[in-house]
Amino acid sequence: MLWFQGGACSGNTMSFLNAEEPTVIDLITDFGLDLLWHPSLGLATGGQARELFWDCARGQRPVDIFVFEGSVMRGPDGSGRFDVFADRPMQDWVRDLAGQAQVVVAIGDCACWGGVPATAPNPTDSTGLQFHKRAPGGFLGSDFRSRGGLPVINVPGCPAHPDWITQILVALATGRAADIALDELHRPQTFFTTFTHTGCTRNQYFEYKQSTLTFGDGTRQGCLFYEFGCRGPMTHSPCNRILWNRQSSKTRAGMPCIGCTEPEFPFFDLAPGTVFQTQKVAGVIPREVPEGSGHLTYLAQAAAARAAAPKWSKKDMFVV
Repeated sequence: MLWFQGGACSGNTMSFLNAEEPTVIDLITDFGLDLLWHPSLGLATGGQARELFWDCARGQRPVDIFVFEGSVMRGPDGSGRFDVFADRPMQDWVRDLAGQAQVVVAIGDCACWGGVPATAPNPTDSTGLQFHKRAPGGFLGSDFRSRGGLPVINVPGCPAHPDWITQILVALATGRAADIALDELHRPQTFFTTFTHTGCTRNQYFEYKQSTLTFGDGTRQGCLFYEFGCRGPMTHSPCNRILWNRQSSKTRAGMPCIGCTEPEFPFFDLAPGTVFQTQKVAGVIPREVPEGSGHLTYLAQAAAARAAAPKWSKKDMFVV
């Protein structure tokens, strides 16, 4: 495996290094992963590292898994000179290495669809490997297939959960690439079929349309959707099933889901100035409603649920 980092904050590398099931050490000792190079773990430096990269880019050294973190910076004017690495524009390394790899994996929003760097006005002309936001294409093009015949496998998030990363790498390292079912955005369905809403400990308040009025209090009543813009009902992720640090999630800690596994993240077009505010139609109904619901239908359902809300849903209680 060869891991490169483009226009990024290193957040996905830090997440990867904190993985527990399996750990990075498990990947190497138990699953036989040969880590050719990684920005934080690679032993080769300087000319030695550059020689390794060229051997991989020319096909002289096999690359089974090419992992890319961060956006591909194409600016200025398509030259890629905003991001130069090992004496070349990073985009040139990406093009060559992706062309040699059996499997290409995009880790994090920036690599998947451009993320924050690709948000307007996008001065670096950043994009994802095979998507630009939700539009197919990105840097490699929608028709790209690796030597193994696969499109780019997208593992989004800002950052991606550490176990999403290592569990996908285990599947690839053990020869099960063909068994990874992908959705229309090339995300592994095993992680991205259900919504963040699934397993949220505040779901009973969501059902009765009772909103909390405070951030950051895991012991308070209320849903974070109606007043604080929680995107849990519209975001595909297992954050309330595969908990962060084995114990929590944003919503369990009183923080709204910000939808970081979706291509439109950080949603600045929907909520100018802040992502922690529900954008509403006519000041009443959220601009975006849970998938599968129409605005008028949802408005009627919400009114009925609020009218039927039991007393316990309106009182402070501990979230267990």
